[in-house]
Amino acid sequence: MNHIETIKLEKDLFYKKALILKYSISYPKITYSDYSNCMECFNLYNESIALNLQRRAENELFTEAKELYDFNSSNGYPLMTYEVMLDFNITYNFDNLLSLYYDEYIFSGGAHGNTIRSSQNWDLLNCYQVPFYCFWNNNPYFLIDVFKSINRQIAENPEYFFDNYCELVLETFNPESYYITPNCLTVFFQQYDIAPYSSGIQTFCV
Repeated sequence: MNHIETIKLEKDLFYKKALILKYSISYPKITYSDYSNCMECFNLYNESIALNLQRRAENELFTEAKELYDFNSSNGYPLMTYEVMLDFNITYNFDNLLSLYYDEYIFSGGAHGNTIRSSQNWDLLNCYQVPFYCFWNNNPYFLIDVFKSINRQIAENPEYFFDNYCELVLETFNPESYYITPNCLTVFFQQYDIAPYSSGIQTFCV
């Protein structure tokens, strides 16, 4: 098993003595592994994700937050604080396979923020991210089985999904949107892809 620690970047940003943006960015760092040849690659890859979001928060989003603060204060509207959060979850960490997903949440005004999920599925022995199709034993029709499984699970509680979910599953399925668990491969869809915001990010064990 690989030993992983959490690195966190946090900061509150002020403008005219008001807190207008805060961020909390967490990312994984392998501190020990039997596959040390891939440790640096994994660590640099994930550090870059965190630093890119940090730069975006302190530059682009901070600029937006200042403009929104000036507009709201000059027009008597409620003041808002931008929020940027990045959290990760390790879903599989055995032998040479390491799987995880990130949830990136940004609130920039409005009724609620938005969350975008991304995932990584590493073969640490060969130091690459494993494509989804590699788990299907060269079955050229594996996507048919995947879609059938997803639609069957949706049909158990269709009230949580858009009425045309069958069509939307086909349109929005992304073979990179999956992670490994001890029991199965988990496919996920972004908010609004196949269900309303209130239903959250939808996941399916396939």
